[in-house]
Amino acid sequence: MKKNRAFLKWAGGKYPLVEEIRRYLPAGERLIEPFVGAGSVFLNTDYDSYILADINSDLINLYKIVKTETDAFIRDARELFIDEVNTSDVFYRLREEFNLCTDDYRRALLFLYLNRHCYNGLCRYNMRGEFNVPFGRYKKPYFPEEELYWFAEKAQNATFVCEHYQQTLTNATSGSVVYCDPPYAPLSATANFTAYHTNNFNNRDQQNLAQLAQQLSSQSQIPVLISNHDTLLTREWYRDASSLYVVKARRTISRNISGRSKVNELLALYCRATF
Repeated sequence: MKKNRAFLKWAGGKYPLVEEIRRYLPAGERLIEPFVGAGSVFLNTDYDSYILADINSDLINLYKIVKTETDAFIRDARELFIDEVNTSDVFYRLREEFNLCTDDYRRALLFLYLNRHCYNGLCRYNMRGEFNVPFGRYKKPYFPEEELYWFAEKAQNATFVCEHYQQTLTNATSGSVVYCDPPYAPLSATANFTAYHTNNFNNRDQQNLAQLAQQLSSQSQIPVLISNHDTLLTREWYRDASSLYVVKARRTISRNISGRSKVNELLALYCRATF
């Protein structure tokens, strides 16, 4: 199966690991993702349907617009990827417009622009909920037209919802498979970066997610696969998993290639059936 890239840049994106994740995802009718992020797993699997959720309302709004207004959105977004718009002054003006914007369509356009023009493709908000990542100073930001069209085609079988992960998991029904890619546990005290949105994801959430995965698997026979860093702490969280798999992943948050060392990641599978 050809690997398809997401149209967004995203911290912790799963494109490099999709083969390993596919290998351990059980079969089912639909895939549920409570932390869809850039959607690399969605784009590279073949379930009949998808329920894709995230707490970030800007992300889900963008996905809904791309799904339903594909041609118009791509036409209008292309105008934000010309040289005249790739300057510091324009970037900060459009960032301010985004933070004040209440129109869903315009906000989706600006969110894509900011994602591709900001520093390292980060998605970060201050305590007021304002996007605050600085200008990236890229020579020619890539316009992901092909990736947008593929996403829109694939999205016809997907439902996008903005909600807390607990709600998404609570709504899971028989025939579903769940893949969870939560904000990762820190590798060190200085490596903690979970502020992808104003709703930070803490260790209590990590433990709660593991407990919910165990409950879904044991009580509802719904398998759950969770990815995270491979640490003593995450192994403790996932001690009740049916299986633990270790895979190598390249860290992508560093702008410097030399800072993108390979680290072990853990895939925790909760599945009552033999797999």
